[in-house]
Amino acid sequence: MAELLTESRVLGGIAMVAVLGLFVLLCRQRRVSTSVEDAVMDMLHRMTKASPDLREGLTQEAADKATPHLREMLRCVAVGITDHEGTLLSWDGGANDHYEYLREPIEKAISNCRKEHVDHNKINCELRGPCAMRSAMIVPLLVEGDIKGVLVVVSGVAGKRQVRMAGEAAAFITAQLELAMLQKSRQQLAQAEVKALRAQISPHFVYNALNTISSLIRTDPEHARELLQEFAEFTRYSFRTDGFFTTLADELRNIDRYLTIERARYGPERLNVRLKIAPEVLSVVLPFLVLQPLVENAVRHGLARKPGGGTLTVIAEDNGAEALISVEDDGVGMDPDRLSDDLQDAHTTGAHVGIGNVNDRMRAVFGEEHALVVETAPGAGMKVILKVPKFSPGVWPTLGLMQRGDEPFTGEQPVVRTGG
Repeated sequence: MAELLTESRVLGGIAMVAVLGLFVLLCRQRRVSTSVEDAVMDMLHRMTKASPDLREGLTQEAADKATPHLREMLRCVAVGITDHEGTLLSWDGGANDHYEYLREPIEKAISNCRKEHVDHNKINCELRGPCAMRSAMIVPLLVEGDIKGVLVVVSGVAGKRQVRMAGEAAAFITAQLELAMLQKSRQQLAQAEVKALRAQISPHFVYNALNTISSLIRTDPEHARELLQEFAEFTRYSFRTDGFFTTLADELRNIDRYLTIERARYGPERLNVRLKIAPEVLSVVLPFLVLQPLVENAVRHGLARKPGGGTLTVIAEDNGAEALISVEDDGVGMDPDRLSDDLQDAHTTGAHVGIGNVNDRMRAVFGEEHALVVETAPGAGMKVILKVPKFSPGVWPTLGLMQRGDEPFTGEQPVVRTGG
């Protein structure tokens, strides 16, 4: 995920360079009739309009939406975009009667993976009187070594500036298409990470839960029915497929189901639970399944190994612009250095993989400053702290997608400190 976010920043930089290149060229072109401020505003407006469409990938619908903005931005006669086979996806502007003259250069640009320039003076134009087209630039759209299509820019004038403008516009389009591919890869990675957590939940917890319920069927059937209902609701939530985000209220509700089942298994005297939740943070949005793995880690690795059990404490407080959430147990604890080593090898050994997974996703969604903080020491239990912004422009829970990608994060581990 770190590599994907870093690549996102690089691609964003490439897109910005292309914007700046176009801006310089357009300012020179308009220096007599248009102020620099107007040129800036117009450029940013057109780029803003074109970017979202291109980030959907190179489809006919996206091309139809983008070409008018590109033509207005370039102040040219026409703009066309084809797919990787040379099939025209969209054409906006005039001189469409000259498209036949461009078919062969388009095929050459695709097969040779290089720019093609068409001079009007060298084609057999049958129009009488002045022709809108004086030249055309055909630039391949190369994304990660593969040609996704070509950009066709038809100009009413000929010159090096038009050639450069076409090249800068193609670079901008290519960066948007690469961002589209990157976004798809990030979504697939996010799905894989959630699936990994579900795989950790399913084997041991499902077996133990069903074993506990079955043992109560004869001795306390009413309690068994209640636990079975809690188990059904827990699995329905944990294995849902409608998004990567949830609310703190829903996550806490699922933790309550989990703890109800675990208390029946261990006995209420061995698993005490304390919850302290500020009502104003219940609506905070956070990544799906970030608290349950921390609670499960506390029960399995902290309290279950302590003779006589202990207490699990979950606190969610209002901390200004963020919610401050902690999951703490007074179990056996562990050496901080050993925990750091376990987290380093979590993906191969499976030790504390839940903490590592949650830490990765928190940093990926909210940034490096929101990495987990873990306080522990042998015999002193463990406390995991996470900070969740109340408002994050990169989180869209209704879409079920991870949209943030403009900030890279570094490092691989949560902060591990010696507990008191």
